[in-house]
Amino acid sequence: MKKVIFLFLLMTALSVQAQTEYKSLYEEAVRCAESDSLEQAETLFKKALKLEPANAFNSLLFSNLGTVQRRLGHKEDALESYSMALNFAPLSVPILLNRASLYLEMGQEDRAYIDYCNALDVDRENEEALLYRAYIYLNRRDYKSAETDYLRLVRLNPENLTGQMGLATLYQRQKKYQQALEIFNQLLNTHPEDVNLLVARADLEMETEHPDLALFDLDAAIRLSPESADFYVLRGNVYLQQKKKAQAKADFEKAISLGTPRRDLHDLLKQCK
Repeated sequence: MKKVIFLFLLMTALSVQAQTEYKSLYEEAVRCAESDSLEQAETLFKKALKLEPANAFNSLLFSNLGTVQRRLGHKEDALESYSMALNFAPLSVPILLNRASLYLEMGQEDRAYIDYCNALDVDRENEEALLYRAYIYLNRRDYKSAETDYLRLVRLNPENLTGQMGLATLYQRQKKYQQALEIFNQLLNTHPEDVNLLVARADLEMETEHPDLALFDLDAAIRLSPESADFYVLRGNVYLQQKKKAQAKADFEKAISLGTPRRDLHDLLKQCK
């Protein structure tokens, strides 16, 4: 009996010691990750996981390991870690969102779609999942489903600027130009110095054959962000369509001075002659 009690006490002590080391490794790994010592953090997370491979807390460790690997550029390893995390916690919305965003980053939209759907099964009002599932529907040309998700998103949070812009883009794709314009106008009333909104509305104005309005918005965008080479290229294209070749050439040359490779604008510059 004494031997049995001794063995039980010894095993308990060893278990407590292992748990203490596991916690210590995890905390040190988090500190390393926060200080951008990413390779050390990866090593420590892996060491902790080997120490207690069945610990339910490993869902968090695998998730953190995946994020560290992602930051290191080890995307395949990160996917494997996120998947391991979901084996422990299959209904974890944050982990589903992390893996979905990585799938999107890697061009695997179909797999990202599944994760966003699963996240929304758990949390029907998750804004990130609604936003990116709508984006995937938009890319698939499933406009009805995209509109459903965008509308649900902006009803949940009318201040979600990305969702509102997504809805406007959807209407533009469908050639519902007036609806798209109304959204851009409303957004610019409250965000008059948002250069992305100005450029988006300019694109709509060009598509609807209102180049003067597009120039007005691009002028405003350039005043707000004079170092953006892309804006000069956009304005140069508008000038070129108006046969204002001197102004177009000046904008293309300005874009080149700001870093756009001359070869990228070679054909446009030829049209300015």
